[in-house]
Parts: sequence; C-alpha cells; structure tokens
Amino acid sequence: QVQLVESGGGLVQAGGSLRLSCAASGLTFSAYRMSWFRQAPGKEREFVAGINRGADSSNYADSVKGRFTISRDNDKSTVYLQMNSLKPEDTAIYSCAAKLRPSTWNADINYWGQGTQVTVSS
Repeated sequence: QVQLVESGGGLVQAGGSLRLSCAASGLTFSAYRMSWFRQAPGKEREFVAGINRGADSSNYADSVKGRFTISRDNDKSTVYLQMNSLKPEDTAIYSCAAKLRPSTWNADINYWGQGTQVTVSS
C-alpha cells in the first residue's frame, strides 16, 4: 500500500520559515517525480514546486520562486519543501504528489498525500 505522509506544517509569523517533509512508502521512490501542491480556503489547488527523479531539475510556481526550495533524498524516500520569507498568502494545506509520467506537473498524478496545514500570520 502506497503512502505519502506529510509533516512539518504549523503556524508561523510572516517572514518566518518552515520545512515540510513528505515520507513515501510502498513505492519505488526514485522512479517518481515528486511535487508539492497547495490549496487555500475557497481556492483551487495549485502547483507549488516539482523535482525530477534524480534531483537535478526542479520547477517552481512564480509566486514562490526565490523563497521556496524543493529537494529530495532518495535513500530516505522523502521529499522536502523549504519555505522561507513566508507571507500570509502562503497559508494553505500543502500536499505532496508522486507521478511516473514526464508530463506537466498537475497531470497524471499517481499518488497524493493527505496534506499538512501551513498558516502564516501577519
């Protein structure tokens, strides 16, 4: 049974930092392209960041470029999202996703995590 379990969310003041983790089990982690999405109340889910299998290429939404960094450790089957200079508009539920196909990040998702809440106060 495949599981993606996020952790590291919480409440932080604007300008602060958080590091999210997503631990995967039940799949060959190194075969999957990993990504983070977020969904704020009343809004559609949006792509935040993605990283390819070998961690030599990553992509970011314009809204988080220069502030967020995605990374992965294939030995630990874990993907991370380092979030710096957080803003109130970053408040959302953050979920990790795993996909096999080299298509756009929001397509062909094979597995989703349950999400972790990030709240940024002003």
